[in-house]
Amino acid sequence: MNLIFSYLKKYRVAAIAALAMMGIELAVELSQPLLISKIIDNGIVEKDMSVVWLWGGVLTLSAVIAFAAGILSSFFASHASQGFAFDLRDKLYEKVQSFTYEVFNRFPTSSLITRLTGDVTQLQDTVFMALRFMTRVPLVVLGSVVMALVVHVKLGLLLAVTLPVLILFLAWVMRRSSALFKLVQSRLDGVNGVIQENLTGIRLIRVFVRMGHEIGRFASFSGGLMKSTITALRLTETMGPLIMLIVNAGIVAVLWFGRIEIAAGEATLGQTVAVINYALRTIGAMSALSWIMATFSRAVASEQRISEVMASPDGHWESDPAAAQQSRNGKHTIQGKIEFDKVSFSYPESDIAALEDVSFKVEPGQRVAILGATGSGKSSLVGLIPRLYEQTGGIVRIDGIDSADIEMSRLRRSIGYVPQEVLLFSGSVRENIAWGNEHATVQEIERAAAAAQIHSTIAGLPEGYDTMLGQRGVNLSGGQKQRLTIARALVRKPAVLILDDSTSALDAVTEGRLLEELTSMSCTTVLITQKISSTVSADLILLLDEGRLIAKGTHRELLAGSPLYRKIYESQTGEGAQHVQSIN
Repeated sequence: MNLIFSYLKKYRVAAIAALAMMGIELAVELSQPLLISKIIDNGIVEKDMSVVWLWGGVLTLSAVIAFAAGILSSFFASHASQGFAFDLRDKLYEKVQSFTYEVFNRFPTSSLITRLTGDVTQLQDTVFMALRFMTRVPLVVLGSVVMALVVHVKLGLLLAVTLPVLILFLAWVMRRSSALFKLVQSRLDGVNGVIQENLTGIRLIRVFVRMGHEIGRFASFSGGLMKSTITALRLTETMGPLIMLIVNAGIVAVLWFGRIEIAAGEATLGQTVAVINYALRTIGAMSALSWIMATFSRAVASEQRISEVMASPDGHWESDPAAAQQSRNGKHTIQGKIEFDKVSFSYPESDIAALEDVSFKVEPGQRVAILGATGSGKSSLVGLIPRLYEQTGGIVRIDGIDSADIEMSRLRRSIGYVPQEVLLFSGSVRENIAWGNEHATVQEIERAAAAAQIHSTIAGLPEGYDTMLGQRGVNLSGGQKQRLTIARALVRKPAVLILDDSTSALDAVTEGRLLEELTSMSCTTVLITQKISSTVSADLILLLDEGRLIAKGTHRELLAGSPLYRKIYESQTGEGAQHVQSIN
């Protein structure tokens, strides 16, 4: 529980106040059976109403004090638990944002969502109950036993002997239930993963008429969650009746021996009633123990899962605005020269090389096109430029400087990246473009949209740039979404523009206009494409095959010297060897 204590330090005043109020409430409640015994022995038995009125008034006042203390305890406990959860969730989200791709791939998206929501909420509830109820239960039990011994030693011992049995039993249940609830949270990750996949791929599921299969798959994961939860709850819920059996056995013993002690004149009626009252309070506390133990067991599992995320290594990310501003104002402005020097790369936990001994050089402002079959390493190559991954061998240089020596934030701010998978965010068209540069003016946003060949389309929308996009941009076509993401990259005014197969949904005319616009820009353009028409005007073409750079040069040079490039050219244009010879 080190995680809880570390984030609760900020709210220690509220936490201490909650515990103090709870202590006052508890002290008052534990004194009430003693007061009742005095009313019985000194008032009712002696028929002295002044004593009844005196101690009855004290009893009433103590009840009011306990009520007020309980209200204040709940207030301070709520403040501490809510603040704790806010800070933990904020820090956890910040941690996830700092992940490198390598670390991010260790955690399924559904698992991270569960940890950010369900696990944090579980700890929040646990903190509240610890300050308000969990700490109270053992104190009620211990305090009741102590007060019973104060009232009458022999009768109190009958209640005290039940404690060692209860402690050993609870320790065993705690150890077992923690492991079971960790499995429950893991099964919940699986259920959330299926839900996420189904909601994301709902169109594909319907087109392939796989609704029945997906319903069955969800039922399978949900059934696993149900079985794990039943197993865990069966253990914790069985604990309650067993605890009640042990404590009730103690009460029966108190009643039996209390009658004997009263008959022998060793105990009074008021003392016996007080000890029984303390025993009943112990039962009341124990009745909530199974619920508290289940909550605490869940909290232990959630704390372990959150600690796994917190213990993961950080990426090189700047959360300090001052550091980010200093980075933007650095002495060296990135120009866009890219050099790969014998670069090799393998994905984490994979023995297969995605790239092997790749070397090339691109001058600032040039356009490089990357061509190759699926799985040849194109996306892996461009992912090394903004350091989404770190190469396993060789050096990637930007402007002649090892990219590892360039501040991550400054490197990435100089890059406009359009991923292969289109991703738009909730909000308006304007907000989605400005997502690439939050300080962009209206003119800059419209200029970027025009360059991406999407301005006229946006102008025709019902509310223009203020049109709200549906989830993941469902109210736009594939080509429109691609051009919108290109505009988002262009508004950054990047030194390096990376287009990872980002023109696949564009027609030839629109793509030609886009490439012509890019020619007028000063940025270095790295274009992954499967279209020969996109490579013709490139300053450098890289031809990849199974992670190796098998050819590089201009369109004319590769037509003359690369059989594979010539074959791709002929398959797409229908022009044969005679055309190639005429070019030479």
